Amino acid sequence: MCLRAHRKVGPSASGRPLLTAPRAFVCASAWWERRLTVDHAWLISAVWLGLALLASVVSIRIGVSVALVEIVVGAVAGNVIHLPSPDWVMYLAGVGSILLTFLAGAEVDPTVVRRHFWSSIGLGVVGFAAPFAGVLAYTHFVSGWPWPQAEIAGLALSTTSVAVVYAVMVETGYNRTELGKIILAACFVNDLGTVLGLGVLFADYDLWLLAFAGAVLLAMWVLPRFAPWFFARVGSRVSEPETKLVLLVLFALGGLAGVAKVEAVLPAYLVGMVLAPLFLKERILAQRMRVMAFTLLTPFFFLRAGSLVGFGTVVAAAGLIAVLFATKMLTKSVGIWPLTAAFRFERREGVYTTLMMCTGLTFGSICALFGLNHGLISQDQYTVLVTVVVASAVVPTLIAQRWFQPEHTAPAEEVPHE
Repeated sequence: MCLRAHRKVGPSASGRPLLTAPRAFVCASAWWERRLTVDHAWLISAVWLGLALLASVVSIRIGVSVALVEIVVGAVAGNVIHLPSPDWVMYLAGVGSILLTFLAGAEVDPTVVRRHFWSSIGLGVVGFAAPFAGVLAYTHFVSGWPWPQAEIAGLALSTTSVAVVYAVMVETGYNRTELGKIILAACFVNDLGTVLGLGVLFADYDLWLLAFAGAVLLAMWVLPRFAPWFFARVGSRVSEPETKLVLLVLFALGGLAGVAKVEAVLPAYLVGMVLAPLFLKERILAQRMRVMAFTLLTPFFFLRAGSLVGFGTVVAAAGLIAVLFATKMLTKSVGIWPLTAAFRFERREGVYTTLMMCTGLTFGSICALFGLNHGLISQDQYTVLVTVVVASAVVPTLIAQRWFQPEHTAPAEEVPHE
């Protein structure tokens, strides 16, 4: 017999339950939690991959990034069926975030960055600094969040979504235009600022950090010289030695990052950037790694990120969510739009660029989850930040595509599986 008639779903401002679940639902949920233990790994795997498949189908039907849909599906599953998350699920989610960050860095085209250096750097730096400062100031001085919590909030809402922007650029053909290349390069600079900020603000400055920095610098110097030679020697094999080499480097540097108390996505992003010229040539290898990541690994990351969102908190904190969303949009727009005029963008191109730079998803979710996993923010604060991140992925993208999409003549390409 189920003894509890109701279960609290979320807290209100007064601390009392905001929503309650019916007796039958609570009983079914309790049975689910008892049954799905670590001993039922195959059943748990089926549940997670079933949700990933559902998210893929929905994303195809509605034309929205699968990462965004996975977060939403994970949130529903986390609140309705209390999605089980044993240690191995968290491990796969961590690997997914590292590999996703590496692949994002590997998409950086150095030629594009050099050709559009000042516009890319200017838009990227301001795109990071303006929302970081604005959100940091609001959450600390107005909402009263302590400095570490406000810093996590500023970092989580400072990002531009490489996943969303890249998918839109390829789908519409803008990745072949000068405007699209500038936007993509600025996105990478923006997110590099976020990743570096995460490392600078929350690292322990000791000998371990010095050893970590030395190992990263050594890897960034050696890999561009060693990897092409190694790839040429081993060739394309079924055993995938190239992929294993990359994973070995990412795991080793990620381990050193953990010892130095730095987020493992930082070395992954930097290694991806220095290997970008090689991966731009080795498109088949890049495609194989992308398939591996988005088929098995990144769904665990995005589904888990969504499963930690509490619907009760979203309702209770709707006002704060709206204010933080407006703060990110306003600070990004005030910072970026004047720069587009200074770089002589046409008005429509300037508005479109500003809106695309306002998007956020992957690195925002990574920053928020970093704060939650390290005890820097609470579960409710995590929910608030991820909800704002998801909203920023959807709203500016839809507005840009619907009303401000510039005309161009570049042919569209097939949208990558992301």
